[in-house]
Amino acid sequence: MSEQRSAADSTRWQGFSTRAIHAGYEPDPRTGAVNVPIYASSTFAQDGVGNLRDGFEYSRTGNPTRRVLEANVAAIEKGTLGRGFASGMAATDALLRATLRPGDHLVIPNDAYGGTFRLIDKVFSQWGITYSAAPVSDVDAVRAAITPATKLVWIETPTNPLLNVGDIEALAAVAHDAGAKLVVDNTFASPYLQQPLTLGADVVLHSTTKYLGGHSDVVGGALVTNDEELDAAVAFLQNGAGAVPGPFDAYLTMRGIKTLAVRMDRHCDNAEQVVEFLSSHPKIDSVLYPGLPTHPGHDVAGKQMRRFGGMVSVRVKGGQAAAMEFCARTEVFTLAESLGGIESLIEHPGAMTHASTAGSLLEVPADLVRLSVGIEDIGDILGDLENALS
Repeated sequence: MSEQRSAADSTRWQGFSTRAIHAGYEPDPRTGAVNVPIYASSTFAQDGVGNLRDGFEYSRTGNPTRRVLEANVAAIEKGTLGRGFASGMAATDALLRATLRPGDHLVIPNDAYGGTFRLIDKVFSQWGITYSAAPVSDVDAVRAAITPATKLVWIETPTNPLLNVGDIEALAAVAHDAGAKLVVDNTFASPYLQQPLTLGADVVLHSTTKYLGGHSDVVGGALVTNDEELDAAVAFLQNGAGAVPGPFDAYLTMRGIKTLAVRMDRHCDNAEQVVEFLSSHPKIDSVLYPGLPTHPGHDVAGKQMRRFGGMVSVRVKGGQAAAMEFCARTEVFTLAESLGGIESLIEHPGAMTHASTAGSLLEVPADLVRLSVGIEDIGDILGDLENALS
């Protein structure tokens, strides 16, 4: 097995792309392999009972390829402890189970991702966990939602799908004053644009399926923290429940991370031009994007983000029927769930990713359309939108 750098070892590299490319792995000293090998082994030979080679015994417990991914993701988030999972929802589930007990309470965004809401509302509620929903953009509202039983303040910023922005530093202070931990789902921003641990968050969550993998070819999740006690609890569940990524999934995710910075800059470049085009289109009622000076979270986003991201949401004039027609008429934009891939995707959240919020306080507007702006040529992207809205 090649020598592996820990996330802490990579702090000598200041540049993001240098960390993304190198953190967690040295070229194999025996073969010189520049990329981490895919260790497709379910079990590992032991040099005597309990005498493990580099700590590996069984791939659910630990795999060399996954270990490199975990160190790499921790490094690009400027954290020290990373854990990989089979999906973003598996990471969400493990974190909730590691931190909450019957009778505990958490605060979630009032426009949270539908999968997160479904898990908390339909599953964890059966085990005596309660929650309150508050707008992440309103620090006072989040503070008011906290109770003596609150253990977690769980935010997304920007949120999915309304692209609201939470002040991570301020919300961390609010959570810590109440004896709670702040969790930041950083999937929309990616570590290139935003690093919540540096702003006071206790743990960062990713669906690595999205921008980290970046090519719509792998499903995964990750948690990063500097809290050794929390990491130990998460690691116990990672092994005990077993929702881990396979070595090929880990490899694909790392391949994506190496180009994250250049991809995110292109996503942002294209998204900014999409926003400019849609903001003046007669069939669009409003554009939701933190990069707009009129966005209520623009100043906070400018303070804590490098750029404003590749996600754009719009409200379409004509209501749900017009929104669905818009989704159905694109060609460069593929009608599909998920986001963060190199290709542009379009969806109707109310009928797709956020259908589980229907009838709840988190129900999304029926006229809402979410765009994951890809890295295609901008002329083709804008032409596609113009044709779809014509």
